[in-house]
Amino acid sequence: MLLACLFFICNDTLVKYGAADMPIGQLLFLRSLIATAAVGLYVWYKGSLRQLPHCLKPAVLLRSFGDGASTVLYMTGLVHLPIANASAIGQALPLAVTAASAFVLREQVGWRRWLSVFIGFLGILVIIRPGTDGFNGWSLFVILSVGTLVVREMATRFIGPGVDNLLVLLSNCIVVSLVTGAMALFEPWRPLDAGHAVLIFGAASFLVVAIACSIESMLHGDVSLIAPFRYAFVIFALLIGFVVWGDVPDLPTIVGIVIVVGSGLYVIYRERVVAHGVASRTEPLP
Repeated sequence: MLLACLFFICNDTLVKYGAADMPIGQLLFLRSLIATAAVGLYVWYKGSLRQLPHCLKPAVLLRSFGDGASTVLYMTGLVHLPIANASAIGQALPLAVTAASAFVLREQVGWRRWLSVFIGFLGILVIIRPGTDGFNGWSLFVILSVGTLVVREMATRFIGPGVDNLLVLLSNCIVVSLVTGAMALFEPWRPLDAGHAVLIFGAASFLVVAIACSIESMLHGDVSLIAPFRYAFVIFALLIGFVVWGDVPDLPTIVGIVIVVGSGLYVIYRERVVAHGVASRTEPLP
């Protein structure tokens, strides 16, 4: 999971860096095509293409479109924000999923988790500071991306166990390519030189490896133990933001980041406690 976070932030860094010199739609579309080709070849190698019709299931399609929309929204906001700010706002996802699960899936969410969700969203407000001179409207794109990621996560709960995870990933890649391709139609394209090609290929490579690491960690590890390590993403973002762009977050931003990360970690902890309690009550007596 730590490697996944590192490679994801490397992908974000290359996209943000490249977007300063070329249209973001063109960059994302070409990156997505390379990633789709790589994932498609691996799915073919694993012999899973025969199950390709599963990609047309409503839950799979909804998940994929949620992922595609979040990619466009997040990357658009990232281009205009410090990478640490965008990354921290994105870490509101566990909080948003907890809230959505209570309404959509009718899951029981105790007052402690509700309080953590509320405090976490206050942390987001501290970071973006609406109505002040420090407010950057592009942060709303990142917030909207969290909303579309919630749609993705909710749709995932309705995907049957018979659907291969690799096919879900391939469906995501295809839809992201379509969405970013549509975005690129409304932008003027510029000719690519060798530097652009290396940058796009590098971003696609980091993205594919990051996804592979994330899948491996979730398949072979204890999810409740692995989940907190996702917040290493923010640490990597802070370091890369400083090294590449010289970004140093101001005090309110640091306070907001601490609030969001702390709230998210507490929600994960409480979910683990609740799950352990349910498991203990359902274990058969010796």
